This record gives sequence, C-alpha cells and structure tokens, in this order.
Amino acid sequence: MAGFGGLFSSDMAIDLGTANTLVYVKGRGIILNEPSVVAFHVKDGRKQVLAVGEDAKLMLGRTPGSIEAIRPMREGVIADFDVAEEMIKYFIRKVHKRTTFTKPKIIVCVPHGATPVEKRAIRQSVLSAGARRAGLIAEPIAAAIGAGMPITDPTGSMVVDIGGGTTEVAVLSLGDIVYARSVRVGGDRMDDGIINYLRRQQNILIGEATAERIKTSIGSARMPDDGRGAVMHIRGRDLLNGVPKEIEINQAQIAEALAEPVQQICEAVMTALEATPPDLAADIVDRGVMLTGGGALLGELDLALREQTGLGISVADESLNCVALGTGKALEYEKQLRHVIDYES
Repeated sequence: MAGFGGLFSSDMAIDLGTANTLVYVKGRGIILNEPSVVAFHVKDGRKQVLAVGEDAKLMLGRTPGSIEAIRPMREGVIADFDVAEEMIKYFIRKVHKRTTFTKPKIIVCVPHGATPVEKRAIRQSVLSAGARRAGLIAEPIAAAIGAGMPITDPTGSMVVDIGGGTTEVAVLSLGDIVYARSVRVGGDRMDDGIINYLRRQQNILIGEATAERIKTSIGSARMPDDGRGAVMHIRGRDLLNGVPKEIEINQAQIAEALAEPVQQICEAVMTALEATPPDLAADIVDRGVMLTGGGALLGELDLALREQTGLGISVADESLNCVALGTGKALEYEKQLRHVIDYES
C-alpha cells in the first residue's frame, strides 16, 4: 500500500463470467465471488432489481410470473445490457462499503473471440456502472497469468480455459497471444447435455440447477472402468405421466451425456496444436498444457485430453479463480503488462 493514494485505492479487476463474477480489489485480492444472476420484477414496463448473486441464483427456475431471474451473460458476452449494468453496479457497490472519493479504474477480462461490438458493450456497461476508465484483457492471458505460467518468456505456453459459456484455447509467448481459439462450449453446454440426455433416455425432465449438481457430483469426461461408476438419486418431472419422481442415475450415463461437449473441447485443443508454429509446439511438448476455469474440475477431463493429445495435462491450483487472479495481477503490475490491457476501442 504505497502512499496516501494507495490507502484508498479502489481500482479493481472483474472477471465477468457467464456463471460467476469475481471481483479483485487492488492490494486486497479477490473479495467477491458470486453467481452472475439477477432477479427483477417488471413494474409498469420498468425492471426493478430484487436480488443479485447468491440470492438470485436460488430463484432460477423457481420464480412466479411477476419475477424473472436471468443470467445477463451468455457465452462470455453480455446478452442483456440493462441487467448486466445493474449487476456490475451492485457488485462494485458491494465491494465498496463506503462512498469512495474516486471513481475506480476497472479492468475486465473478455473472451478472445468477442467481437468489437461485444467488447464495446462490456466497456460501456462498466463505464456506466461508475468506472473512471475501463480496460479489457483477453481471458486466456488472464488465465495464464493467474495459473502462474511464465508468459513473458520467449517460450510457448498453452492454456485451456473452460468457463461457463466459452472454452478459450491459446498459445502464448512473450506476453502475448500467438494463436487463440474461442469455442462456445463450456459448463452450460455440459448442463444442457445432461438435461437432454435424461429427457431422451429416462423420460425425465430436470432443471438447470439439478443438472449442475449432477455435473459437479458425478460428472466425468471418461467412461468409468466398471461401466457404471458412482450413482446418485435425482428428482424431476416424469414426461410420460407428468408427475414428479425420483430416479437413480450412474456415472456412465452422465459420461455419455457429456461426450459431445468434451469432444468439442478436445477438438479445439487439437486444432490449436495444429496451428502452432513448430518451435512453440516443441516447447508445449516439454511443458504440457494447463487447464483453468471451472470446467477444468470436471472429473477425468485431464485424462481424456491426455489420451487425445499425448501431452502432459495439468490442472491449475485455483482453477476457478485463475482468470480473476490474473486480471488482478495485470492491475497490480500494470507497467509490465501494459501491452495486454486495451483501454481504447
């Protein structure tokens, strides 16, 4: 905390994710991690925000007609502006208990594949929410910095960041992106796969919250060795006679349900490896590939990727927080990382 200015430093880094939003405050680390969900009710055509974050997530799929709970971020970019802006405002206010003297400078990470229009939208929302300046940093760079990869060295590093809406595969060297590919597959697509599978195979309809619980409890990227794996009981609506019921599902069924999104992630990694310049490819053979993001926690995903690519695959220590930590480091070491933060566009 250098000097008087540092004492009231309110600059922050935001990882505006499809599933969760994390806020990192300069000098204090990550101090907020909440679901990117907003609940509001519409009164005379105007939206009044009722709840944001954890409280709103509990309402998803359980609201009466007058209340709506939505996720304003879809596939890593803003899908509903007004609501996203309200959400950012709420999180900024929650981090700053007191009224600060200055408007904060905010760095936000965006998917590499975001279009200029989508980037402008994110910047606009952050500025309207009260930022003095809004910088953008590419998600793969933030993820690599957060995972502690030596990205400023003249050697190739490969990072695969699997978020809620997108998977970013990037090869980095000398502090910048050599090749990157953003595929719109992530945790949400996995949840949808589970919902569709159970609807087709078991004639049972479940909600997003249940699908997410199944994925985190027994989700696996590979078939279990005994052909069955762990089991769990779930409840949903029977589609044949319309009544709620409970059934038992096993890991093998969920592995089958997740096969398609897992395959798409593997293909994105393979495509990136094919497009990598040979010398950097040699470095990646040495160092392997780093998985970050919430999707990296899917059971045996590292093994599935290792089987496909033959490379060493490791999962970052704090894979859920990597992007936020990396964006925060970009804020702390702005001088060294100036070239990766984009303030104008």
